[in-house]
Amino acid sequence: METADKLVRLQDLRQFLAGGSLEDNLQRQAEQAALLVGADHCSIMLINSGSGEEMRMSMYARHGDLPDAALHASIGTGEGICGHVLASGEALFVEDIGRSPFALLARRPDAAGRALMAAPVRIGDKIIGVVNVSGARFDPLDLPLLDIVASLIGKSIQVSQLQRVLDSRFAQLALLQEAQHKVGEQVRTAYQNPEDVARILARAFFREMTKAGFASGQIVSAATELIDQLNRQLQADGKAA
Repeated sequence: METADKLVRLQDLRQFLAGGSLEDNLQRQAEQAALLVGADHCSIMLINSGSGEEMRMSMYARHGDLPDAALHASIGTGEGICGHVLASGEALFVEDIGRSPFALLARRPDAAGRALMAAPVRIGDKIIGVVNVSGARFDPLDLPLLDIVASLIGKSIQVSQLQRVLDSRFAQLALLQEAQHKVGEQVRTAYQNPEDVARILARAFFREMTKAGFASGQIVSAATELIDQLNRQLQADGKAA
């Protein structure tokens, strides 16, 4: 792919960083990332649970056909190629996956002649996921380009989460209170693991109900109502599918 074409596509990628839902953005970015580097497949995996060495990622967006096992996989630090990139924090270029030290980690280990690149998705100095592309052939100069794409994906995710937090006054207060409870931590709004945010909101919900004088049974009733609302949402989603 000519350099001019790559720059045009990179500019296209920037145009929708802050527009639409996070899910739509990620899907479009997976497609654009594949087009940008001439890949057949692209996947965006993000951390959705754990911390440190216990972090785990799952797939949030993809382009091209991928094995069924990959669509629902939970990848931990050091597991597979994406887990290796998550652990190392370094972008990876593999000219021929079938003839490389990473062959046993690949989901298609018999795919001799297939090239692969992967780059960590960051927000600041924090790695929150990995973007992975594969195809018949890549130029080593495509790796810095994929690194730029990964950084733009990170910015998109950060903007989306900040917008969601700003839409909820309760979420703002809960995150600020959580930061204040941690000694030496700056009080700031930054990217948070979605699972961590859910726990923070749950703790804030419990504290506020306790402060307001609600009894244990009443707090249990409130939690039951949340579960009922979730069940109704899941049923509605199932009918719409």
